[in-house]
Amino acid sequence: MAGAGGPGGRRLRELLAGRARKRKSTFGSGAELQEAALRLLDRHLNLNDLLLEVEDSVKPAEDSGIEHQKIPTESFIASVLQEQASRLGIPTAILAAKNAVTNIEQICQASTSSPQAPLLNLEQRKRLSCLLLTVKDLLMNNVFCRSLFCQEMWKMKNPPLLEVVWQLHRGSIIRLEELLESNTDVPAVVEWLCSSLRGLCEQTAESSQDVELSGGVLTDFVIMFLQNGFQQTWELGRKLEFKKVPQICHAVLQRMLTWVLDAVGKEKQEDVSKLQAMGCWLNVFNVTLYKNAVHPDCLQQFFRHTLTEVLTYSPLLKVSDAIHMQREWTFTRTCSLLTTLYRKLFVAFSAKESICQLQQVLETHEVNWQHVLSCVSTLVVCQAEAEQLFKDLLSCLLIKAFENYDMENMITAFLIARQAALEGPAVFMPYSEWFKASFGNAGGHHGSSKKAVVFLFEFLSELVPFEAAPYLKVHIMYPPFVPTKHRSILLEYITLAKTRLADLKVAIEDMGLYEDLSSTNESVQPQGQALRDVEKAIQIFENTRKIPTSVIEASIFRRPYYTSWFLPALLRPRVLPKTPDVHMVFIDSLKRADKIPSNLYSTYVQACCAMKEKLLQDESKVETSHSEEPVEQLKAELAELRVLIVDQTKYEDVPAQIAVISDRLSSVLGHSSDENEAATLNSQIHVSIFVPDLEPCHQSVVDLLLTSFCQNLIAASYFNPPDRQGSCLSLFVKMMCGHRNLLPALLGRLCQLIYHQGPSLNDAHILGLAAFVIHLSEYRSLIPEVEADLGISQPAPEKILSITEYWNFLLVCRTEESFAFCVRFCTAAVSYLLCKFSSLSHDGLCALLPPSLVKKLQYTVPRLNLEARGIMYEEGKTELVWSSLSCPSVHYKRASLCLWKQARFQELLKEKAFQLSFREWLLLELGVHPEKDILSASERHDFHYWAIYQWYLPAPSASGGCDGDLEKACDVIINTILDFSQRVDLGSYGQLKMSVNPDILCKLQEMVLELRCRRKLLSGCSDARRHFLFRAFQERLKNREHGSALGEQLWRQQELLLQRRILVGLPASALILTRRKGKKTMLDCEDFFHFVNSELKNICSRGYALSYDITAHFFRGLLNASLDCEDSAEGVNDVLTTCQTECPIILFSAALWWPRLEPVLCSQWKRLFGVPLAEELQRLRECWCSAASFLSSEAVFPVSGPPWISAAFLHFTVQQRSACGRERDALKRLGTDTEQLLVSLLFFSLMDLISAKIAPKEGVDFQKSLEWSLEILRCLEERDMSWPLLFHSVEKVPRKYCILRSAASDHHIRLLPVAFYSLTPCFHQELFSREQTFLCVALDLYTQLLQLFVEGEDLLQSDQVGQGPGPAEHGDSLEVIAKARQFLLGAIPRCPQKSFGNIQPLLDACEKFDPEMKATLLHFSRPATAIDLDGEDLDGELVLF
Repeated sequence: MAGAGGPGGRRLRELLAGRARKRKSTFGSGAELQEAALRLLDRHLNLNDLLLEVEDSVKPAEDSGIEHQKIPTESFIASVLQEQASRLGIPTAILAAKNAVTNIEQICQASTSSPQAPLLNLEQRKRLSCLLLTVKDLLMNNVFCRSLFCQEMWKMKNPPLLEVVWQLHRGSIIRLEELLESNTDVPAVVEWLCSSLRGLCEQTAESSQDVELSGGVLTDFVIMFLQNGFQQTWELGRKLEFKKVPQICHAVLQRMLTWVLDAVGKEKQEDVSKLQAMGCWLNVFNVTLYKNAVHPDCLQQFFRHTLTEVLTYSPLLKVSDAIHMQREWTFTRTCSLLTTLYRKLFVAFSAKESICQLQQVLETHEVNWQHVLSCVSTLVVCQAEAEQLFKDLLSCLLIKAFENYDMENMITAFLIARQAALEGPAVFMPYSEWFKASFGNAGGHHGSSKKAVVFLFEFLSELVPFEAAPYLKVHIMYPPFVPTKHRSILLEYITLAKTRLADLKVAIEDMGLYEDLSSTNESVQPQGQALRDVEKAIQIFENTRKIPTSVIEASIFRRPYYTSWFLPALLRPRVLPKTPDVHMVFIDSLKRADKIPSNLYSTYVQACCAMKEKLLQDESKVETSHSEEPVEQLKAELAELRVLIVDQTKYEDVPAQIAVISDRLSSVLGHSSDENEAATLNSQIHVSIFVPDLEPCHQSVVDLLLTSFCQNLIAASYFNPPDRQGSCLSLFVKMMCGHRNLLPALLGRLCQLIYHQGPSLNDAHILGLAAFVIHLSEYRSLIPEVEADLGISQPAPEKILSITEYWNFLLVCRTEESFAFCVRFCTAAVSYLLCKFSSLSHDGLCALLPPSLVKKLQYTVPRLNLEARGIMYEEGKTELVWSSLSCPSVHYKRASLCLWKQARFQELLKEKAFQLSFREWLLLELGVHPEKDILSASERHDFHYWAIYQWYLPAPSASGGCDGDLEKACDVIINTILDFSQRVDLGSYGQLKMSVNPDILCKLQEMVLELRCRRKLLSGCSDARRHFLFRAFQERLKNREHGSALGEQLWRQQELLLQRRILVGLPASALILTRRKGKKTMLDCEDFFHFVNSELKNICSRGYALSYDITAHFFRGLLNASLDCEDSAEGVNDVLTTCQTECPIILFSAALWWPRLEPVLCSQWKRLFGVPLAEELQRLRECWCSAASFLSSEAVFPVSGPPWISAAFLHFTVQQRSACGRERDALKRLGTDTEQLLVSLLFFSLMDLISAKIAPKEGVDFQKSLEWSLEILRCLEERDMSWPLLFHSVEKVPRKYCILRSAASDHHIRLLPVAFYSLTPCFHQELFSREQTFLCVALDLYTQLLQLFVEGEDLLQSDQVGQGPGPAEHGDSLEVIAKARQFLLGAIPRCPQKSFGNIQPLLDACEKFDPEMKATLLHFSRPATAIDLDGEDLDGELVLF
């Protein structure tokens, strides 16, 4: 019976029931059956699995022929246990308990998750449930020992999982208290509980599964902790049975709280998951969890204890630290864990109880000031009644402080008052008001005696070294009341405070009347503060009809500030209203109170009259007081403009008012000289697109103007449609364009609003900005070009744009949000224009409307509205569109469709300037992020089908279409993909877009396949032989406008990589054309071969082999295309044979990638033809096999076909096999007639030598390549084979080696001199005698080496194109040159005279780069010259070099 209840086994009920179905019972009763079952189980008994049997009964099949009998499985298990216990001689209850613990241990150990995970998985939970049902039945039958079970649980190898303990408690089998009490090691129990609870919180935070279960576990445990850890007096007698449990519960709650508080001070350093786990634990402080489970008094005791612990946790900060740092402990800046904890704790108390508890802790404990003050902030922010309660507490603290002259109560009061005030006047009185109320009159706490005064100022003096400037200002400006006889004490403190302010470089004279000392920001400038003071004073005067006390006091005690800042801010000239307003009444009141000097008042009245006169006479300038605040003047004039714009009867006054606004704007921006105006007239405006850099003062002015424009538009549109609003807004925008020094900030701010914040703008903002853009376009002649800085290091990081192109740059369509914004903005702009300028002619509208807005609508409206695809216009009034835009309930799609149907808009779409071409449509579509698109994949597929096949493909080229020409459409798609991927665009950060939009690529694949099918029908025509794909690629490369050498190199490299990416993405057979030759179909790869030879080989880092993707793609295409041939094998053979002479790099690439390529090709060939491989493919396979067997055995290496193909396979096999020293032996075993094979091997090894230097990421090891090259060279030398011919100039290279050089990249060929001079260890004297041309070759390569260095070529560069060579690289290059020079200078004296016969053409180059080398050559080329070969002088010359 072992395993009968385990996974995969059959349960007891199933066994018995199955048996009953098979035959009739021979037992007369259930008792006989049970006795027989006991005998059977006795032989096959596994008690552990038996306890998992929980089925209720066995129900025999209906046809069993016996009476239905109910067999109680649990009592049956009890019987089995009793039988087993009697045999073992132990009580049944003990046996049952031990076996239950064994089962639990097995269940816990079966976890597949982390061993610390406190929750069970589904399988474990199922098994535990079965076990618990059985144990409950055993308890009912009194055959289960609870006490022994508890003891055995703690003896398990690992402590039980938290959920197991919880299930035992929940199932009323073992209470948590019993289990905890049974463990004698209290610290171990506490540690286990804490780690399990933390694990439970972490598991809950990391996974959304079992959240309800983990919440239940956590709640039940905390309820138990509270019931036992915070017992009330009347409960103690009832719970005497548990002595250790209260200690354990209390300790666990304490440890868990400490876990949270430890993270408060280092929230930024903690892992997010840890903080989330702590947040889970804080849920135990939800009062609602304990309504019926925990006594309210017990809960209050727990929450009160927790609050005390938080306030007294780690009291390390000094009072001086609190004074200095409390601004950082406001509610918004405090750790979210701490504020969350406070808010949960305060739910259990009233605000009064919370503050009382806080006061009690402050009086009886050392406190953590950060926690105390953040608690104060949380209370005043979250509890409405806390303000008054804190005022009472502060009064109480001050009373106690002055009663006992207690500094602790004083500092506590000051810290609390300041902290509460930091939360702002909305929740607590400013500190200045509290200080005045507490100490500013004779009835204050300090007014009773000199001792009290001395105590106060001693306290304030002790604070001075730590005080911030705002508080010192308060103490000086609102000093405590001091009797005259004690005035010296106050003056002494003020002197000390002013000294501290001087150290802080703060002037007390500039402090405002209503300065907000609760602000944590830097103080504002006196001008700005004075304007705020005037505003506040007028507000108080309006409410009380009395001059504010603060103004009276300032006129007496703060005369410098009052006369220099306050009065000028109050007496700003303005057009006085006919009916005196509150501002005028306030000024008159101050004048009657003699608080305004007569001359200043007269100047004010005169200035106001002059301004009124100026407005009436439309003067261009007006004299203003130098003391006026320009920005506030600007605000006032803009407000006045709004009054005029909404009233049609006052439109005539608008030009004069705009002139005033322009004057005020000039004051704000600063007047520009004529020279500056002329200089900026045609200069470009620089805008940083990604991070528009605006000065705060300029941004505030631009925001003010834009806000005014939008408000004026909305207000005017409320009364009249745009076409009846006159020219007010046009004049306003024209005035702004006239301020050239404003334009950079204006365009930068528009970039922020449209490009960065567009989707978050509301309808009013969008309508206003759209209309503003239209008016800017109206005056685009006044706006210079925009230099858009993309903020990236690229060869062309900036774009020069007109203002209309600038809008196209900012309005992007990439995501659902940006699509919606773009449609809303463009719809609003075009609708506004059609309505505002409805009287303009068609040509006039075309001249005014930015084409980019119309094109965006052409792109977005059909994309979002099925109705707009191919729809014709409907008659309608444009006013309806504008009115619908003003209605919040109208969806933007409906509004855009309404505009689309307008006849006048459709007429605009017929203009060429407004037509969205196929290329422009593709550029927009390629910029969409498919995963964030507003359309689903299927909707996007339908839209692409309509746009390409139904719209652009049949459309005439005059309107941006393709004239029905499929090849032209493909050409446009390819060029657009490449342009899009190459261009530095917004959002790309200059990164090369190597991935191609899959949807567009899919359409291109369809078209290419269709073209291929059509070419089969036209294969007899001469045009059919031209491959449009490679023609398009070549034209792009040919028609490139040349820039810098580096920029051109980067562009060309990226272009070719992208072209290769497109090739690989197209059907493989598209690389190859078919043509008819007589009655025979031929495969034509000429265009592809030409493209590879001229371009693709130059982006191969290996130098003489293409990448795997394009190699495999070609061969797959070759096999597919051969299906069109009458004899497929012959077609393949012809192409591969042609490769030998026309494009050998294809075969070199096949040799390199053959281990990966062979299974692909063989499988494809078998699928397509089911016959043996084509002869040429078989030959490639044999070359590989021959090379492999040659290296792995003593077999002879057969050379079949061109030797360089065999050499390529042998070379790559050597590299891939890593023969480790066997190469030389292999070379010796090569036959005698192998000169071409060995020279080819040398060429390949030299190419790898170069690749190891310029492309180390390719994995070619330089040292191994060098050793392999030297081995080959030694072999050639030993056989007296001529190899220097390989390095001859192109025109002199033997034909048999031209193939090799033609397959190598241009860059590798240019670096052949470097490879040549790496072989100098193998150059011997006999070489000069045997090879008459060797000296010429060496000299030619040396001059090439020098030429490369002079041209800036890094002779040992890495593959990081675009990185300039540093000193180290130049040093390496010089070392290469020095070694080459040393070799030549040492070799020239030893050369026979016949070697100098052909050096004459090289002498000019030597003279240009190395005159000493020329002199040496001339010296030793003289026949009669005797040379001392010791070379002492020569060596000295070499050292000098």
